[in-house]
Amino acid sequence: MDQTVETMAPKAAPPMSESEKNTIIGGVLLSMLLAALDQTIVAPALPTIAGALGHAEYLPWIVTGYLLTATAVAPLYGKISDVYGRRPVIHAGILIFLLGSLVSALAPNMLVLVIGRAIQGAGGGGLFALAQTVIGDLVPPRERARYAAWISGTWAVASVAGPLLGGVFAEHLHWSLIFWINLPIGFLAMAIVNNPLKKLPIAAKHHRIDGLGAVLLVIATTLLLLALSWGGSRYPWFSGEILGLVVCSAVFWFFFALRLLRTAEPLVSLEVLGNPIVLAGTLSMFLLQAANIGASVYLPVYLQSVVGLSVSESGTAMLGLLLGTVAGATFSGRMIPHFVHYKRIAMIGICLAILCIGLLSAIAGHASLLEVEILTTLIGLGSGTTFPVSTVSVQNAVDRAHLGVATGVLTFLRTLGGALGVAMLGAVALGYGLPLAAEGSQTHIQLTSAMPFVMIFLTAGITLVLALITLAVMPEKELRGHDENAARVIAE
Repeated sequence: MDQTVETMAPKAAPPMSESEKNTIIGGVLLSMLLAALDQTIVAPALPTIAGALGHAEYLPWIVTGYLLTATAVAPLYGKISDVYGRRPVIHAGILIFLLGSLVSALAPNMLVLVIGRAIQGAGGGGLFALAQTVIGDLVPPRERARYAAWISGTWAVASVAGPLLGGVFAEHLHWSLIFWINLPIGFLAMAIVNNPLKKLPIAAKHHRIDGLGAVLLVIATTLLLLALSWGGSRYPWFSGEILGLVVCSAVFWFFFALRLLRTAEPLVSLEVLGNPIVLAGTLSMFLLQAANIGASVYLPVYLQSVVGLSVSESGTAMLGLLLGTVAGATFSGRMIPHFVHYKRIAMIGICLAILCIGLLSAIAGHASLLEVEILTTLIGLGSGTTFPVSTVSVQNAVDRAHLGVATGVLTFLRTLGGALGVAMLGAVALGYGLPLAAEGSQTHIQLTSAMPFVMIFLTAGITLVLALITLAVMPEKELRGHDENAARVIAE
């Protein structure tokens, strides 16, 4: 299943103006916005979709189907774009996403809709990684961190606009518009980046795409995510179904690892995986997302059941965490070029987040809304500093030929960390008698004790401590400027 691809040595590309660079970055971020929106726009429309198509028991698959494929394919896009170039792979990702949108919009029943969402994820998962990879192509690492704020801003827009648009379309127009709206945006993004992306050379030469490795990775990831999604909700954690999925996933991960060791050119380069900066940087992002996404899922439930907010009010109260994350990423991105030991920016930020989430767990039973808003904003501010540091560190640690693979691995573990965090904190919540977040979001939960949330916040805090330790042991490499020559490792 190996497919060998040989490319001619890249011709010297004509110099690219700042205007052209910004046009490309704007276009890829627009494509990234497409994928991010479809993680948030669907939720408010789920009751309406269930009423229109029936089979409400399969509603979770509208979300799960997208996340499964989006997570599984992220590393594949990085490798393929290193071989074939960014432009055709970005076009392919957008077209696959738009195909899934069309299938979803025209879906006559729930099964077709779930299939459409899975197709969307197969395209959208690549757009996350490719957006960061293209920025890595265009901007040297020393200047790259400031663009992390653009990426965080894209997520912020999706997080705010997605639920609003989904609610308006479902309530006042038609639920299918949440998919139809993707078509003009997607074609606009393709038109914006089409010509400028031709100036990006293909970095890799004489590369081989490991088809068998790709299949093993997708199957192993899908089985693991199914176990994380179903564990504690559809089936008990120690049921035969969940244990069977975990064992099968482990088997496929084992064969994938063997494939990495034995094939001439594996899907994910051992040179990349063995790089201590890549290893520590991606692991710290994995742990950070496990804490952040997991806690953010249960924060609205806490705001409703303990603080006493309504469903809509709890959604508005989440803006502090969201805007704090964007502000933290923006600040970190601007500060990185001015610090030799730039990872300390993220370490200080994570310490702030640990302190604040520890305080939140201590006062969870009697906290006022103002106190919760201040603490969650500071948690977002502190954790947000890590995104530019991890991304720039990982991309700076590899050469241009492996930029797509390294960024794909980072995106993959970032998404997988979020899924693991939700499952981990879900197990804690269930252990202390709290209903699942998906159930709790529909009704006002009455609790006699805030202990479930105390333990949820403490578990998230411990995970942040692990992220801090991982980041602390990550070596630092001097950031490259416009001169792409290898930079020295910074001595502590």
